[in-house]
Amino acid sequence: MAVRKTEEMAPNMIETFKEFKDTKNIDRTTLVSVLEESFRNVIAKLFGSDENFDVIVNPDKGDFEIYRNRVVVADGEVQDENKEISLSEAQKIEKDYEIGEEVSEPVDFAKFGRRAVLNLRQTLASKVLELEHDSLYNKYKDRVGQIISGEVYQVWKREVLIVDDENNELILPKSEQIPADQYRKGETIRTVILRVDNENNNPKIILSRTSPMFLQRLLEAEVPEIGDGLITVRKIARIPGERAKVAVESYDERIDPVGACVGVRGSRVHGIVYELCNENIDVINYTSNVKLFIQRALSPAKVSSINIDEENRKAEVFLKPEEVSLAIGRSGMNIKLASMLTEYTIDVFREIEDGDIDEDIYLDEFSDEIDKWIIDSIKAIGLDTAKAVINAPREMLVEKADLEEETVDNVLRILKAEFE
Repeated sequence: MAVRKTEEMAPNMIETFKEFKDTKNIDRTTLVSVLEESFRNVIAKLFGSDENFDVIVNPDKGDFEIYRNRVVVADGEVQDENKEISLSEAQKIEKDYEIGEEVSEPVDFAKFGRRAVLNLRQTLASKVLELEHDSLYNKYKDRVGQIISGEVYQVWKREVLIVDDENNELILPKSEQIPADQYRKGETIRTVILRVDNENNNPKIILSRTSPMFLQRLLEAEVPEIGDGLITVRKIARIPGERAKVAVESYDERIDPVGACVGVRGSRVHGIVYELCNENIDVINYTSNVKLFIQRALSPAKVSSINIDEENRKAEVFLKPEEVSLAIGRSGMNIKLASMLTEYTIDVFREIEDGDIDEDIYLDEFSDEIDKWIIDSIKAIGLDTAKAVINAPREMLVEKADLEEETVDNVLRILKAEFE
């Protein structure tokens, strides 16, 4: 009874591995190789060597055959029972055998015992898992930067588990999610493959919806001119879910790259805006002229003049008072995106009319009314005088000097009172 149970266990085990192969997309040739190697490992442990064994595996039918090959030697001269068989024993199998011939006899897997069966299961499971990891890594390592659609399988606090059409597990970390995104199990979402990590042969496919590459791939899908190479996306800056700036360039003078990307009444970006949770997209013409590029990046504000410090990659931008708020934007988004796009630190200043130029006062002279640490914070962003602070945008003082709004208002009140 026990023997029959063990005999049934072997073919059923192969059936299990056949099903495993079908679900994990391991090709037939590879499966046969792994099965044979696993059997040989068990044989080597039982007999000391597997060199004289033939293993035949048929994963389609779920069966296998094992044959042991031994050389016939004279009776009493057997030195290695695994590789040699006495003449009398050989003739019990077939009477025609003679000394020096090779005897091939089937090996009953049931006789290996339960421990051998379990050992085979573990060995094979380990090798198949390793193959699965290799297959997953090889599938995705060259697809970084491509868009992929997947089904939300599990939503956790720090990440979302996505499965592709082959049930491979992909990870969308919290840091790569658009803040307004809401995920429900079973829904299909689009992401870009950010990177493929492979530590200790354990591949992790990291996805992103906040990467500039995701926006670029969406544009390529919506704007045929980009796919055809007529328009090039030069740079992208994003505040995910809020706003983005895209610099594009065309090598064909007949094509307006901005108009082609936006489409009639924004038709080509509507779908992208919806995909990115209503992220507003500004498209501008790229230029290698730094001043002009910064000017375009700050649109819709109209810049009066720009001073460039190329060595430190800083730009001082002067605007009319009514343009300052447009240059900075809501919550400082416009100037932040412009800095990201141009890779220059941008400081904006109000233009001073000729009639407004008069005597100025250094901030240090207000130390009796303004705390020294506040003065130092303002001076650290390049504002040394009272007029410079008064003419600087209030939002810049709050953000760059890292001061509370109430503190900034109090400083401005004290400074303005000096000139009234």
